Amino acid sequence: MPRLAETTHTERPWRVHELTSDFTVEDVWSFRTPGAGPDDFPVMLAALRAALESTKQPWPVRFLFAVRWKLGALLGWDRPSAGVGARVVSLRDRLPSDLRDAPRGLDDVRMPLKAVYELDTEAARELANKTVHGVMHLGWVQGANGDHELRMAVLVKPNGWFGRLYMAAIAPFRYLIVYPALTRQWERAWRDRDRARAGAGHEEGRSR
Repeated sequence: MPRLAETTHTERPWRVHELTSDFTVEDVWSFRTPGAGPDDFPVMLAALRAALESTKQPWPVRFLFAVRWKLGALLGWDRPSAGVGARVVSLRDRLPSDLRDAPRGLDDVRMPLKAVYELDTEAARELANKTVHGVMHLGWVQGANGDHELRMAVLVKPNGWFGRLYMAAIAPFRYLIVYPALTRQWERAWRDRDRARAGAGHEEGRSR
């Protein structure tokens, strides 16, 4: 099963632990990447960015997110005053000097999660609104079969009782619809990685 125990995240020496002692681990998920090696994390990240550009989410996921964004707009959950740098301080303000000097990662207007840092085997992104301050951590680890695989941990700091109720209310939708769809999309992105790399090479050649 792609869902993993919290300890598979908390017991590994990820740098994100230095920044998130006041967050709780909400979910840990694995994504199969057959044939992946220890140096393929950047390849996977590039494949995910390519998938963001070319792949539409399944309609149940699109519907859920459309409802969520509509509610957020009506109720003011996602106003800039509730976001990172306003209601909460960005995790980038907690970075030690070596992480602050490391690559940050690319941001995309289609992604509400903003880059915190991006290393050879892990990356972190964050978002905040009136419900939570959340972190998505991506890590690259060796699986039981010897191949490396992508693991995602979602860490949250709910905004009071309302944030805790919100997280409880959306849990069934995350486990039954969102995460299974994300698993299919991200695993497909790995299978299509050669196409993504070929496209990146073509664009690089055109820019020269």
